[in-house]
Amino acid sequence: MNKKIIGLAAASLLVSGAASAAIPANDAEKARMDAFITELMGKMTIDEKLGQLNLPPSDDIVTGQAIDSNIGAAVAAGKVGGTFNIKGAAKIRELQRIAVEESRLGIPLLLGMDVIHGYETVFPIPLALSCSWDMDAIERSARVAAVEASAAGVNWTFSPMVDISRDPRWGRMAEGAGEDPYLGSQIARAMVRGYQGDNLRNNDEIMACVKHFALYGASEAGRDYNTVDMSRYRMYNEYFEPYRAAVDEGAASVMTSFNLVDGIPATENKWLVDDVLRRQWNFDGFVVTDYGSIGEVAVHGLEKLPEASARALDAGTDMDMCSFGFIGTLKEGLDKGTVKMETIDRAVRRILEAKYKLGLFENPYKYNDVKREKTHIYTPGHRAEARATAAKTFVLLKNDGKILPIAKKGKIALVGPMANTAANMPGTWSVAADFSKYKTLRQGFEDAVKGRAEILYAKGSNIEEDPALEAAVSAFGRDMRDSRSEAEMLEEALKVAAEADVIVAAMGEASEHSGESSSRSVLTLPATQKRLMEALLATGKPVVMLNFSGRPTVMEWESRNVPAILNVWFGGSEAADAITDVVFGDVNPSGKLTASMPYNEGQIPVYYNHFNTGRPKNPANPAYQKFSSNYFEIPNKPLYPFGYGLSYTDFEYSDFRLDKDTLGKDGAITASVTVRNTGDRSGDEIVQFYIRDVAGSMARPVKELKHFERISLAPGESRTVNFRITPEALKFYNYNLDFVAEPGEFRVMAGPDSERLSELPFTLD
Repeated sequence: MNKKIIGLAAASLLVSGAASAAIPANDAEKARMDAFITELMGKMTIDEKLGQLNLPPSDDIVTGQAIDSNIGAAVAAGKVGGTFNIKGAAKIRELQRIAVEESRLGIPLLLGMDVIHGYETVFPIPLALSCSWDMDAIERSARVAAVEASAAGVNWTFSPMVDISRDPRWGRMAEGAGEDPYLGSQIARAMVRGYQGDNLRNNDEIMACVKHFALYGASEAGRDYNTVDMSRYRMYNEYFEPYRAAVDEGAASVMTSFNLVDGIPATENKWLVDDVLRRQWNFDGFVVTDYGSIGEVAVHGLEKLPEASARALDAGTDMDMCSFGFIGTLKEGLDKGTVKMETIDRAVRRILEAKYKLGLFENPYKYNDVKREKTHIYTPGHRAEARATAAKTFVLLKNDGKILPIAKKGKIALVGPMANTAANMPGTWSVAADFSKYKTLRQGFEDAVKGRAEILYAKGSNIEEDPALEAAVSAFGRDMRDSRSEAEMLEEALKVAAEADVIVAAMGEASEHSGESSSRSVLTLPATQKRLMEALLATGKPVVMLNFSGRPTVMEWESRNVPAILNVWFGGSEAADAITDVVFGDVNPSGKLTASMPYNEGQIPVYYNHFNTGRPKNPANPAYQKFSSNYFEIPNKPLYPFGYGLSYTDFEYSDFRLDKDTLGKDGAITASVTVRNTGDRSGDEIVQFYIRDVAGSMARPVKELKHFERISLAPGESRTVNFRITPEALKFYNYNLDFVAEPGEFRVMAGPDSERLSELPFTLD
């Protein structure tokens, strides 16, 4: 250990008697941490304190030359609290060595990374993960990510993203859990547990960072970084819940969002960061900005960098990512009296506490084991877990004539621009992915049939007709454009199709169609791909569409014309094998949508838990109804609703009942429904329960998800699923933002998705 901090750390350990650091779990441990940090801060200059609040980018670090880099020199000077997105234990160890052995006080660094849905073993994109409705699998995905990232020296991940979004035009919907706050909250908790494990005691547990606080998923027009404006009633009841759940689960850090909240950028919004996050929710970790957000305050039309930095710090933001406002302007503000020393000290303490809780003062090289990096990354066990999880996320939207699953025999045509690209399988925000290790879908198909069938391949079309647009959606080395003409590629595809018994069309988005700064105004299949699909359907052969997407897409035409559609999202590093597992029937699909799929873009936002309006359309009459809230051309409801997904087997719901119809303030009602597998295959079903508050002091949604259970049933097997309803499940934030359950009439609903539901009444006394 660095001799500069060994005295402080040793003193702390002698008192605690602990061999490993942990999040302080009691008053005595917290007192030891406070004493340690107080003594350390007493030795720090103002420049060193501001350095702890500075999170610059890493630049390109070459092993053995880190000290000569811009970041290395800044670390040695005590001007850096952490950095991010360095890949490789050796590089990170060297940078940590500079921090603890060459800086004056030897304070270790936080080393972050965008480990959003895996390190080298990449799991499905978070939106896809949510479609598994499997909290254990989601937690394990974060656990694998933590094990691998920590083996490479990373101790902090900028995940989970828990933003609720109901606008699929927004590309970052790919990073979240969809439209529902209850499901999103369960997933947020699972992700935090997976990353942080047992209170960060071990070297394979890393800090989570909940993002983006707050409301980022409600950007106007689905355009990234755009304005957000909503009532506090909607904030508390529809958007805040997943953030709060993650905080309650013990998330160690929170990242502010780019957008305005009540006209003030989130990064300097004192009501949001100090009042809501810290005072109402008792968050005791640290708050970091998103990339450059303090520097963007002036662009929003507010104050310049010095004033924005002072306001952000005062609001409770502790660490500045890449704006260099804290390190560049706060000292001058201190001299002018616009910044208080106690406010700086507060932020510094929070950063140092995080490092203490990670055990970095005890062992700065806790995460820098080069040997572990070679044995704990992209292991067979991790890959098997990712493959099994991916198969749970695919959503079977349509299967006319039971085309799926396909038999492993005859000739199978695999056609489409997504059929032979490895780099696009992991999906967006796969920062540490090694594309050279991953299979293409074509390779997966060939391995799956193992000579029992013949795979005939043709690309068929490019992703986009416009080369410039395709270049824009092929970022980060994922270019796959074919120089041949559309006519040439189509001719090749039709020759292949003519020989085949069945056609599998791998189409949809490229991975970077979605993600940050990837907003779309048109969500239909790109025109060149649609022309390919029309030609394939015209052959008269059975056609299966594998729809790759990072968001709900518009599939009204496909739903009318394509007999079988499997939405495969972006399934991660093991996507190719997982897709073949489902296509060939080795795994029965069980995924269900967590974001509604619209008929068209004009319907957006469309989501299940909407308000009724004063003139609702009569659902019994599908025709247009004058003087009702409806469209001329399409239904109000989505094409494919929240919770929807088919299986290769069939499930029957029956005997929906309540054990009583009146709920006391301290009592409970049990709702029960029996589910039976009436098909000839074993399968998993996701049983869903919803509640409606019929008459409240404020308008309430037509239904809200309150419970779900994933069950496995053999053919002919039945199971009764129970939902224990308590007054707590009926609470909401009223006009005064009091969290209350109001007496009155309620409805409880049960079924396989948000549309196909049985309903029973009960009252709360």
